[in-house]
Amino acid sequence: MCTIVIALCAALCVLIPNAWSQSYPAKSIRLIVPYPPGGGVDAAGRIIGQALTEQLGQQVIVDNRGGATGRIGTEMVAKSPADGYTLLLGSGAPNAVIPSVTPKLPYDAIKSFAPISLVGATDYTLVVHFSLPVRTVKQLIAFARAHPGQLTYGSSGILSNTHLAGELLNQLAKIDITHVAYKGTGPALMSLLTGETAVSFGGGPAAAPHVKANRLRALATTGSKRRAPDVPTISETLPGYEVTQWYGVLAPAGTPHDVLDRLHKEIVRAIANPKIAQQLANLDTDPVSNTPEAFLALIKSEMEKWAKVTQIAKIKPE
Repeated sequence: MCTIVIALCAALCVLIPNAWSQSYPAKSIRLIVPYPPGGGVDAAGRIIGQALTEQLGQQVIVDNRGGATGRIGTEMVAKSPADGYTLLLGSGAPNAVIPSVTPKLPYDAIKSFAPISLVGATDYTLVVHFSLPVRTVKQLIAFARAHPGQLTYGSSGILSNTHLAGELLNQLAKIDITHVAYKGTGPALMSLLTGETAVSFGGGPAAAPHVKANRLRALATTGSKRRAPDVPTISETLPGYEVTQWYGVLAPAGTPHDVLDRLHKEIVRAIANPKIAQQLANLDTDPVSNTPEAFLALIKSEMEKWAKVTQIAKIKPE
């Protein structure tokens, strides 16, 4: 009798996840974007959310939960039920940078989440106020060395990617451009336009109109390869320099494997759709998907990289 009961239990354990997967999703899904509306992360989230809505047949609702450089929304997902109905659009700051320097976060960057897939990656553009007499990265480095501590660069916040982009430049070039933190990319860009700061690492689309109007000057991009023939990368002057903003979908740890597999399949399908790829490209974002294992490896490598940079710069979380 016991043998029969055990066999029945084993059969149910196999059948229940399969039934769950086949009925998933049975209701709307929340995609938490841990930043305010209007930024690059939010725009990418809305593109992916709409694509998944069409493919899954259930509404994927983008829920903006900004604050603390992404920590608030990220914590919310970490503590949500692991049922596939609350997902996170993760990115570098809350999922790799902040965990690498903050010992007592209310979530664990590795243990609290199940990575599903990347959806996109983009570079930043190193821009300077037009009045600054530099046209290349080499000239900027020389000017900074001749005027130590006098130049400033604005970022979207402490431990944001745009903050660390400047710190990495300082360390590799052995210069001292002073960091000024703002509450978001918009205020940081405005500070550059008004001359309050001299240097910034901005999103290409946001900076482009001001570059065209000769209010700002684009010196280089932060990725490993050129995005335009006439704009070099910083790494061409400083080998080893690379800063990329990536976006990816994660679920709370413990989400059923069948649900994760379904979500991964649908995300890969969405990214392969030329319409979705073009929408992301319009944001200056490369459409990218990968395996959960590769996504996890990226998070770990980013944590290791930025832990070293923040330690050298003696950066502490707010």
